[in-house]
Amino acid sequence: MTSSSRPLYEKLLAGGVPTPPTKPPRASASVIPWRQGANGVEVYWVRRSPELAFMGGWHAFPGGGMSRRDAGVHVAGEPGGQAPDGWTAPLPGLDESAREQLGPDLPPGILACALRELFEEIGILPVTSESDLPAEDVLAGAQQSLLNKDKDFATVLADLDLVPNAGDLVFAGRWMTPPLAPMRFDNRFFLLEWSPERQLQPQVIPGELADGEWIAPSAALARWKAAEVITAPPILHLLRVLAEDGPIDGLSRLVDPEEADIGPMRRIEFRPGVILLPLRTATLPPATHTNSYLFGREEVVLVDPAPDDPAEIDVLRQAVAAAQSQGRRVRAIWLTHHHADHIGAVAALREMLNVPVLAHEKTAARLQAFGLSMDGELQDDERVVLGEDFAVRVLHTPGHTRGHLAFYDETHGSLLIGDLIAGIGTIVVDPPEGDMDEYLASLERMIELAPRTLFPGHGPAQLQAVAKLTEYRDHRLWREARILKAYRGGAKTPAEILPLAYDDVPPQVHPIAERQLLAHLERLRHHGDLEEGR
Repeated sequence: MTSSSRPLYEKLLAGGVPTPPTKPPRASASVIPWRQGANGVEVYWVRRSPELAFMGGWHAFPGGGMSRRDAGVHVAGEPGGQAPDGWTAPLPGLDESAREQLGPDLPPGILACALRELFEEIGILPVTSESDLPAEDVLAGAQQSLLNKDKDFATVLADLDLVPNAGDLVFAGRWMTPPLAPMRFDNRFFLLEWSPERQLQPQVIPGELADGEWIAPSAALARWKAAEVITAPPILHLLRVLAEDGPIDGLSRLVDPEEADIGPMRRIEFRPGVILLPLRTATLPPATHTNSYLFGREEVVLVDPAPDDPAEIDVLRQAVAAAQSQGRRVRAIWLTHHHADHIGAVAALREMLNVPVLAHEKTAARLQAFGLSMDGELQDDERVVLGEDFAVRVLHTPGHTRGHLAFYDETHGSLLIGDLIAGIGTIVVDPPEGDMDEYLASLERMIELAPRTLFPGHGPAQLQAVAKLTEYRDHRLWREARILKAYRGGAKTPAEILPLAYDDVPPQVHPIAERQLLAHLERLRHHGDLEEGR
């Protein structure tokens, strides 16, 4: 295949996409309230509102990003745990530019941030003397004013004549969110013992949070293993340690969470049997990474070994080797599609693992034209059982490419969806390889499948799976209606239609938008909607 015959999208990927500058990670803090219950240690965790765009419906501990005003809040006491000069825990998976942007070990205001988020989200506020606390209704009103952003934390504290106390906090580790989106958080975790005898008890005012509850860490883990809840890697690690060792004996494991690493990166397993490995690639901004996956439990497949940069390939090699040392056996390499930002390390990982590389026949044909041969084919609706009980259905989902595949975990409802949707950015449908009719049909098929969680090729997992798929379908149909309106209004060529139907799109992405416009016109023409009189 000649370069001139390749779709524009593939030419952009092959030519090397400029990497957007990384933003400094935002300092943040979270607090894990715990108590001795009737059957042992319990923690108070919260569920984020499903309507939130970021991690909607996920379970977490109270916390959030530091405000510029937090540094001006006076906090009494010092947290326990390691001394401040020892609060830099290992942060694997950071390149040099990210490390250079890290703030101080304990940035000014981080303790105020932890206590503010604790009060705002669940209404408890450690102070030196609980006799200083006003009536519960007064505190509830203050909590609501913070939630409504009517007042900042300093004003609320001044109104209540209170000084928050960090003396009951115990440092419990530092984690960096993985590079799944441009904004990353440099998060410090703190334990807080909160007995049932305390005057204030946790309560969630519905809004950003849907609810909260006291729960034994082992029970929370059981719910995660059953795919009833989804949570982030540090929460999962905290629950495991607290279930096994408790908040006192397990503290050293929390402060230095090396056991949660997978080679040179932190282990990211949002759902059982889906380990996500974000690797830097030359992909379409704003994404900077492509997600490779280890899919399965003991027996696994490596999905989309993505990077072509030697350093990133080495990171992937080390992560896979670590997974193998932890009891996983790689059975094969599977590809969702042929695009360069998904297949860069295929040759290197095939050589390392000595396993077959499998893809759809149309993907195999495309890659053969570029000198990369497949060892076999995956068929639509093929059922593959990994290990004893991890059943995966292979689903042909053309539209982004003709040979695009998705992989569905029948037990937990996890769907590795490749580039059918994106956790960050957009999906390009670029003719002739891309087909809008097929793309919309693939979205409809996945909506009918009703998966529980989407794992895209770029960006974070999507819990509201059907809603996200429906959003993509509805957006494409909305755009198509605008194109048809412009056409029937007299704009007949792409150059005439583009400024009318894509007036909400920045000019710098108009070349890509024009390719998608052509895909819509082909679909409309196929359905007879561009005929005169219609």
